Amino acid sequence: MTADAGATPAALTRTGGPAEPAAVRRLAVDTLDANWEHDHTVPSRTLYPHQWSWDSAFIAIGLAQVHPERAWRELASLFRAQWADGRVPHILFNPALRVGAYFPGPEMWRSADAQGTPTVDTSGLVQPPVHALAALLAYQRAPGVAGLAALRQLYPALVAEQRYLADRRDVAGDGLVCIVHPWESGLDNSPAWDAPMAAVPAEAAVMRAYRRHDTAHADAAHRPTDLDYARYLAIVAAYREHGYADRGLADDHPFLVECPLFNAAFGSAEHALAEIAALLGHDPGPHRARAARITEALVRRLYDPATGTFQPRDLRTGRLIGARTVLGLTPLVLPDLPTRQVDALVVEARSARFGVARHMERPLPTYDRTAPDFEPLRYWRGPSWLNIGWLVRRGLLTHGHPELAAGLRHSMIGLVAGAGCHEYFHPDTGVGLGSPAFSWTAALVLDLLRE
Repeated sequence: MTADAGATPAALTRTGGPAEPAAVRRLAVDTLDANWEHDHTVPSRTLYPHQWSWDSAFIAIGLAQVHPERAWRELASLFRAQWADGRVPHILFNPALRVGAYFPGPEMWRSADAQGTPTVDTSGLVQPPVHALAALLAYQRAPGVAGLAALRQLYPALVAEQRYLADRRDVAGDGLVCIVHPWESGLDNSPAWDAPMAAVPAEAAVMRAYRRHDTAHADAAHRPTDLDYARYLAIVAAYREHGYADRGLADDHPFLVECPLFNAAFGSAEHALAEIAALLGHDPGPHRARAARITEALVRRLYDPATGTFQPRDLRTGRLIGARTVLGLTPLVLPDLPTRQVDALVVEARSARFGVARHMERPLPTYDRTAPDFEPLRYWRGPSWLNIGWLVRRGLLTHGHPELAAGLRHSMIGLVAGAGCHEYFHPDTGVGLGSPAFSWTAALVLDLLRE
C-alpha cells in the first residue's frame, strides 16, 4: 500500500514503506490536533469544514486516548445543537465560515424556520446514533471523576435522542427507525439506496444552478453523481417544506427506508445507555428491555434468511433491498443478536464478497466486491472506510471471533500506515482516497492502536 501522490503523510518512512505504530500514532494525534476547532473537531479542513454528528462520536473515542477533556467538549458541543424534539442534527454549521464554504449550506436547510431549533444553524437530518456508545467508550478509555461528571451531564440528552427516534421515526410502527434521506444512513451513495432513489423525481440538470463544494476538492469520479445530488436535494426540499416534522411521513415523503446499520446503532445505544445508567446509579433495566425489542424487530424485519444477511427495507414498496452491502454486517455490534444470525453474518463476512480473514489480503469493502457494479473508487460503492471496519470488528469481538477481529484490525492499521489518515481507501490497493487528514480515521486508528 502506498500513499497517493501529493499527500504523503510525514509519518510514512522516507522509502514510502509502511510506518511504525509509534509514527502512525503521532500522525493520528497530529491530525486531530490540526482539525480541532475551538470546541469540536472538523472532519477535514477541505471537504468538511463544519461539525458532523457521527463523525464527532467516533472522534470522541479517539480523543479520549490523548485529550480526554476534548472528547467531552466534542460531544457537549454537538448536543448543544440538539433540537427540542430530541433530534441531533447531522451538521452543525460554523457561523464564522463564509456562505458557500460547504454545499448544501445553512441557506439550503433554513433550520431557523422550523420549530424547536437551536440558535445556531443546523441541518434537519440525523445520522446513526452512535453517540451513547461513544460516550461510554470515552469514559472507559479515560475513567475518572471529571469523565463521570461529563457522562452524567450528557445522559439525559442521549436518552432524548433515543426517545426522538423511537417516538417520531418508527414510521411503520414495527419498532425500527426509518431514515428519510440516504445521508441519514452515513453511507450516502451506497448501492443499497439505488432502488428507492430511482423513484425520487429529479433531473441531473438541476445541479447547474448550484456549485458543488465536494468536487472542488476531490475527483468527481470518486464522488456521488449530479443525478444523485439532484435527488438528495429533492428529498431535503420535501422534508424542509414539511417543517422537518415527522408526522405524515408515510403519506408522501419520497424516501423511507429501514436501515440495518442505523437500527443496529439504535439498539447498541440502548445497551450502552444501560451501562451508563448503572455507572450513574440509575436503573439499567428499561434500556436493556428496549435493546431486546430493537434486536427482535431488526431480525424480524430486516434479516433475509435466503442470503444470510441483513438488508434495508424500502417502506414505499415493502420489500427488502437486495444489494449485498457492508450495512448487512453491522448488526454484529448487538450483543444479543441470536446465534443463527451471528453465524450467518460471519459466513457473509468471510465470503469473497467481503474477505474478512485472519490474514486479510485486501481491505474490507463497503459493497460486494464480486458484484458487476462494484466501484473501487466511488465513495460508498466499494472503497474501504475505517469507521465501518471498526464497527464490524467490534461485533466480531463481541461474538467470539477474535482471530477475524485481529485480521481486520491489522488490515485497518495497515491502511493508515501505508497511506495516512485518509477519508477512505481503495479496496484493492489501499491507496488513500477522498480527503487527507481525516479526523475519524485518525481517531479510530488511535483506538485500534490502544490494544
